[in-house]
Amino acid sequence: MPPKRTSTSAAPAMTQATIRQLVADSVVAALKAQAATMASTDNPNRNTGPRETLVARNCTYKEFLSCQPFYFNVKFATGTLTEDALSWWNSYAKHIGIKQADKIAWTELKRLLTNKYFPLTEINKIEDEFYNLVVKGNDLMTYARRFQELAVLCPNMVPNTEKLMEAFIGGLPRSIKGNVTASKP
Repeated sequence: MPPKRTSTSAAPAMTQATIRQLVADSVVAALKAQAATMASTDNPNRNTGPRETLVARNCTYKEFLSCQPFYFNVKFATGTLTEDALSWWNSYAKHIGIKQADKIAWTELKRLLTNKYFPLTEINKIEDEFYNLVVKGNDLMTYARRFQELAVLCPNMVPNTEKLMEAFIGGLPRSIKGNVTASKP
């Protein structure tokens, strides 16, 4: 049988309140030590500097497709519609049913949106402006910018880059047109 321990000193009895106070004091001391350690070291988890603000940039549908997205979710696209477009989509989806509307193909959604918000009369106006666009004065930058905007709005107007280049050169003044065609771009 093991010997019994006998204590010669009378230890004070610890109450629950005393134990809780010791634990609380230990936690406070540990938190202070941790804060001091983090303040004195270069900790990558701390964000003390100014936060970087990401800025969304606008892009065209053509630019979006050039990123070659794996799958374009029509349900997500329709969820990002706002104001009049959202009201139009909700009434369309209600008419055919939500489940059916979620199964719609991207090409069909494009056709519906084009018919609703880009009617044939507007397309004809843009095509007329595109084919009659010329440099005003010597402002080549404005001409080039507007030419590019119109070409993106109606990509089917010009079948290939050769025809696109011909249309661009066609709007240049004679003095510049000769130099450009001589360089055979």
